[in-house]
This record gives sequence, structure tokens and C-alpha cells, in this order.
Amino acid sequence: MSQCASRVILIRPTGFGYDPETAESNAFQRVVPDRNVRENAEREFDDLLHALDRCGIGTTVLDPIDPTAPNAVFPNNWFSTHADGTVVLYPMLTDSRRKERDRDFDETLAREGFRVKRMIDLSVLEKDDRYLEGTGSLVIDRDRNVAFAALSPRTTERALNHWCGLMNGHQVPFLATNDGTLTGDPVYHTNVVMSIGEKFAVVCFEAMPYPVDREDVRAELERAGKEVIPIGLDQMNSFVGNLLELRSGQGSFIFLSETAFGALEPGQRIALEKYAQFVPIAIPAIEAVGGGSVRCMLAENFLPSQI
Repeated sequence: MSQCASRVILIRPTGFGYDPETAESNAFQRVVPDRNVRENAEREFDDLLHALDRCGIGTTVLDPIDPTAPNAVFPNNWFSTHADGTVVLYPMLTDSRRKERDRDFDETLAREGFRVKRMIDLSVLEKDDRYLEGTGSLVIDRDRNVAFAALSPRTTERALNHWCGLMNGHQVPFLATNDGTLTGDPVYHTNVVMSIGEKFAVVCFEAMPYPVDREDVRAELERAGKEVIPIGLDQMNSFVGNLLELRSGQGSFIFLSETAFGALEPGQRIALEKYAQFVPIAIPAIEAVGGGSVRCMLAENFLPSQI
């Protein structure tokens, strides 16, 4: 199985705005006194879409089920797709995000030309306070089916265990906090802490207060043959960990925000450019108000086509 998708699914930010409910567990969200936040988010979304098209990445653009959902632009949290035709729907921490889920998503994808052989709905876990927010919570080494997971209110160990049982996966759980200390707040999503490409992994070890967690994560990535590229806390807080490698007939590309690109050190840029071309996108409104970056906007589509 390829680590890098050649197609992605995006959802338009029709109701984009500040969500105080999700802000309780996401320290990246900020209130921005700008009446044009939604319009700015829509323009940033279109810029990302155009960049994907220029790079030859296949795109499926959907409207949100709830047009007022403030976080709908981050679809990778409520579903994931897999090359065997599986689609997983995930248990979400907040009510506002649960409204984003499309219960008939298999039919939606079929209309878009993709084959869904199995749909697993894990939303029932919400009744037991078990949460796992898609590929926000899970950074997956797809070649080896290893799921890295930073435990937090949005990523609980019991839900992680359940996913690994259903998907026959191996798990690497760890603690990551915003300041790297045991008293700090947990980082809300794993894909802020780290990203895995075909041959590299970007990781903020400084966010992990337990040395054993750092050792476990590094050892598992090196076992997979990845070049491990560490980043610092300041870089994590600039969304450097929230990047995604995608591939097309034109080559391999690393999609990330301009904020993240600007925070990379020269040596890190050189290391990553060995594997893929950078595609920085300016998304200041989405990053500030939504508390997520480019990778959060891209739900990888590994499903087979109907044709």
C-alpha cells in the first residue's frame, strides 16, 4: 500500500467561524475581530484547491452536510479511506463536530465514482466517552499499518484499541503537550505533532515529556526506514508538523501552510526537498480561527475507482 495518496477529498467552509466548543481542547484557535473571516476562509480554500489541481492531485469537493458547521473544512477528522475499499466514520468529542458526519457517505462516494466495500461506523463509541478523530488522531504508517496517536481528550486509548482491533493495526500511543511538560495541556491532534511521508517523518519530540515515548516513536519510525526530521516546539506551534505528502504523475509534493514553510530551518528544507517539492499555501484565517492547517483540510482518498 502506498503511503501517499494521489487523490483527496475536501469540504467547502460554508459555515466557517470560531467554535468555542472545540476551542476548549484546541489551544491553536483564536478569536479574530474580522467580519470577513468566512470570505477569507473561502478564498484560502480555493487557493489550496487550485494548487492541488496544478500539481495533478485528484480532488473531490463536497458541500458540508450541515452548511453552518464551523469546522467542516477539516473533514479528515470524521472519516478516513483505505485502499481495500474501507471507509471509517469516527467518534468526535464535541456536538458541533458530530453534525459534520455524513451517515450515507458510502452512497455519496459512490456517486463520485468510488467503490466502498465496507463502512465502519465508530460513532457509537461516543456513548462511552471514547473518541478518535480520524487522521487527526491517527498518523498512520500505511505500509505497515502502524497508528501513531497522541492521547488527548479527542484521542482516547480505548477508542484507539478498538480501531486497531477492527483494522488489524499496531499502535504507538504517546503523550504530547503544548509546552512539552507533564503539566502542559495535551496537543489536541497527533497530526499537529508529526507527519509521515513515503520516506521521511517530521516529528516534534520536544512535545513529548516522557523519554520512553520519544524512544518508542523514533524506534518505530526508524524500523520503517523513515528519515526522521525533528522539529521544535515553536515550529510545532507554527504547524510545521501539519504537512502532507501527496503524489501525482508530476511527482511528489509536500503541502503545508506558508506559516509552516516560513518556520522551517534551512537544513530541514534541504532534508525534505530530497523527497518532494514544497507547495506552501497561505491560510492565515483558517489557521487562526479554526486552529488547523493544510493537512487538516485534506482527507486522503485511497478508495478504488468504480471503473
